[in-house]
Amino acid sequence: MGIITIPITRYVSQLRDSFKTRDFIFHDGRDLRRFSVGGNTQAALAGIACVTLCFSAYGVAQAGVSAVQMSGILASPQSPEARLAQLQARVIKMQAKVAAIKRAAEVHAARVDQRQALIAAALSGKSDPKLALTTPLIDAETAALAADIVAPFRRVEDRQLALAIKARQIVEQRYASAAGSVRQLGIAPERLAPAAGGVGGPYEPVNGNEPVAEANADAQFRSLFMTWKKLDTLQHAVISIPSAEPVAQVSFSSRFGVRSDPFRGTAAMHAGVDIPGAIGTPVYATADGIVSRAERSGGYGNLVEVNHGRGIATRYGHLSKILVAANTRVTRGQVIALMGSTGRSTGSHLHYEVRIDGQAVNPIPFLQASDYLLATQDRAIKTEAAAIGGSDSSN
Repeated sequence: MGIITIPITRYVSQLRDSFKTRDFIFHDGRDLRRFSVGGNTQAALAGIACVTLCFSAYGVAQAGVSAVQMSGILASPQSPEARLAQLQARVIKMQAKVAAIKRAAEVHAARVDQRQALIAAALSGKSDPKLALTTPLIDAETAALAADIVAPFRRVEDRQLALAIKARQIVEQRYASAAGSVRQLGIAPERLAPAAGGVGGPYEPVNGNEPVAEANADAQFRSLFMTWKKLDTLQHAVISIPSAEPVAQVSFSSRFGVRSDPFRGTAAMHAGVDIPGAIGTPVYATADGIVSRAERSGGYGNLVEVNHGRGIATRYGHLSKILVAANTRVTRGQVIALMGSTGRSTGSHLHYEVRIDGQAVNPIPFLQASDYLLATQDRAIKTEAAAIGGSDSSN
């Protein structure tokens, strides 16, 4: 007990000797001031300083440990394999983010290109058979991740959206004009350009403002696409409307409708128009189509009938020579026969008919509308011919 007490007593005595009363002189710039600090006060201040220093050291140590743990240096387990696995996981996660950003940029770039092609087609009137809107939407998480990268694309898309709305109005006006011209011929535009099929399905709302904005913009472009497609279909279908002149010089010796029969002198229905000309005058197909008849046929004499599809057909009668065969394709302006006076005829001329669903209609409006129809047909790109159909009628 004495062995332990003596060193402690000596240590306390030395500690007390270290904290003696001390005098301090302080000069404030004008006067000298003197003050004293007792030993007990010095000891108390030193104790406070030690406690404060200990707490500071503990805080710094804790912060250092946390930083080390966050860096993964002291992560558990400590094996090199575990650290390598953690590093690989971070790399894979980073690669996934980069891939998502790249995909978002590619989607926006493709969308800009497709929409620009649609706007160009709508405003120029030039069709593109491959044109379609199939770009997928981007989810909200990916959109937020790639926001800075795709910002330039979004600015372009905003301008395209405003232009698409104006383009749709222009296309609607063009369709109304084209449909009006076709309707004047007694042909319903729906016959040439059927309405698009129905749409539907269960309602599934989208999440997030970004997908909603993209869906609304996509709806605007889809509306432009459908309107343009309807106009493009109508313009292509106009190819099936007989519009070219059947001979180089058109005049009429007899018109469509009720007339005095040239042989009997009684009232009779004339199903077409008679166009006079010399024997051997070339006769042209007035629209693309398939030759359904090329034969001798009663009062028609030598007859060629061309089926143009969509229930529209033309007949060319009293021919001196037939130059085409049945079931062959002919194009507008192609020479299909030579004028003559075969069959029930008083002299060389062409009997020309236009029939819709087997019923004869007046050919003159078709010839009078030839300027518009020919211009539309020339703009339309001739793709694979539509399915041929329609009624067949004999006279």
